[in-house]
Amino acid sequence: MIELFFDIKPEMLAADEEVMKLCKPYFDKIDEVSAYNQVKVLKAFIDNGISSSHLVGTTGYGYDDKGRDGLDRLFASIVGAEDALCRHNFMSGTHTLAVALFGVLRTGDKMVCVTGTPYDTLHGVIGIDGSHYGNLTDYGVIYDQCDLLEDSNPDIRAIKQKCADAKVCYIQRSRGYSNRKALSLETIKEISDAAKSVNKDIIVMVDNCYGEYTHKEEPIRYGADLIMGSLIKNPGGGIAPTGGYIAGRHDLVEMCGHRLTAPGTGREIGCTNDMMRDMYLGVYFAPMVTANALKTSIYTSALYEKMGFKTEPSYKEDRNDIITIIECKNPENIIEICRAIQSASPIDAFAAPEPGDMPGYDSQVIMAAGAFTMGSSIELSCDAPIREPYLLYMQGGTSFEASRAAVLLSAQKVFDIQNKK
Repeated sequence: MIELFFDIKPEMLAADEEVMKLCKPYFDKIDEVSAYNQVKVLKAFIDNGISSSHLVGTTGYGYDDKGRDGLDRLFASIVGAEDALCRHNFMSGTHTLAVALFGVLRTGDKMVCVTGTPYDTLHGVIGIDGSHYGNLTDYGVIYDQCDLLEDSNPDIRAIKQKCADAKVCYIQRSRGYSNRKALSLETIKEISDAAKSVNKDIIVMVDNCYGEYTHKEEPIRYGADLIMGSLIKNPGGGIAPTGGYIAGRHDLVEMCGHRLTAPGTGREIGCTNDMMRDMYLGVYFAPMVTANALKTSIYTSALYEKMGFKTEPSYKEDRNDIITIIECKNPENIIEICRAIQSASPIDAFAAPEPGDMPGYDSQVIMAAGAFTMGSSIELSCDAPIREPYLLYMQGGTSFEASRAAVLLSAQKVFDIQNKK
C-alpha cells in the first residue's frame, strides 16, 4: 500500500515485505505486553474513580486541584509506586531529573552514577561540565561514577565499593548518546541489590526515560526507590503536550514536591489551566502508542540490518527502550536519513534538517522531528551528534504504518547513495 502514495523502488518494496515477515513474531510479543499494560491502565482509572470533573483545570494557586492530585494518584497506581508527581509543570526530562536529584540530595551527600557518564544535558545539572549555575557540585554534592563493562553489564564490584558511603545510586536505563544497551529490569534489580547489600539506606533512582511500557512492569518492582521520566516520551502517549513524572517512595516524592514548587508549599500548589484532559488522555493511550514505537524500532533494525548496517539492538533482541541506533559510517548518511524522516513527517515535511549547536551538547546535533509536540520523542524522530562513530538514534512512532513508510523512505535514500558510489 505504501507505493500508492510514495515513490518506492521495487527493490525496497521487496525488502519491506521480507522484513515484515521477519518482524511478525516480535510484533506478537509486543502486542501481548501492550494488551496487559492497557488493561492495567484501565483498571487504575477505574480504581482511582477518575471522572469528568478531573479533566477540568484550575487557575491561580491551584489549591485543591482535583485533576492534578488525581493524576498523581493514578500514575502511582499504574507504575506500582506509593506516590507520584505527574505534572505539566515539569518542563523536560532533564528538569524532572534535576528536581528529583535536588529534592533528595544535600550538601556533603554523594551520588554515584552506576551506568557511566550520564546523558549530555545532565552534565550541567550535576556540574561535571565545569559550569557554575547553581548545580549539584556548587551545592557541595559529591559526584562519582562506575562505568559499565564492555558488554554493557554493570560492574557489580565497583558499585558495591562506591555505593557503600553514597546517598544515591543513580541508574540511567536508556542509552543516551552512547553505544550501549538499554538496561533490562533484571539488570536494574541486580544493581539495586548490590548497592543495598552494602548500604541499606541508599536511594536507588532510575532515569526511566524511553523505557516505560516496554515490559509489563516498571523499575519500582525491581528495587528502584524513585523513577523519573518525561511525558513527551512513552508515558504521555503522544498527547500530553508537556510534563514529566517522579514516582516511588512517598517520603522521597514529598521531598521532590517541595523542590518542584517551593519549600513549605510543596505539591499543594500549582494550577493546571486547561491541561488536564490532554494529560489524562495521554496517560490512557500510552501503552498502545509505546507498542507502535517499539514496532517501529524493530522494523528499523531489521530493514537497516538487511542493508548491511549494524544496529543496536538487533531486531531479534529484547527491547528495554524505544530507541534504535544505526551505525551510519559517515556524516552524509546521518544527514540524509534525518532529512528523509523529516520529509515523511506530518508536520514541517518541507524542512531540511541541518547540524547545529544546541544547549547542553558538546557537539553539533542534527534532529528530524516533524512532530505535533516540539521535541516529542514518542513521535517518530531521529537525531545524532555529528561525531565519530556517527551513530544515529531513531525513536518513536505513534502510528506504526506511518512510521514504517518514513523509515522505508529513509532506507531508500541511503540505498540511492550507496548505488551512486
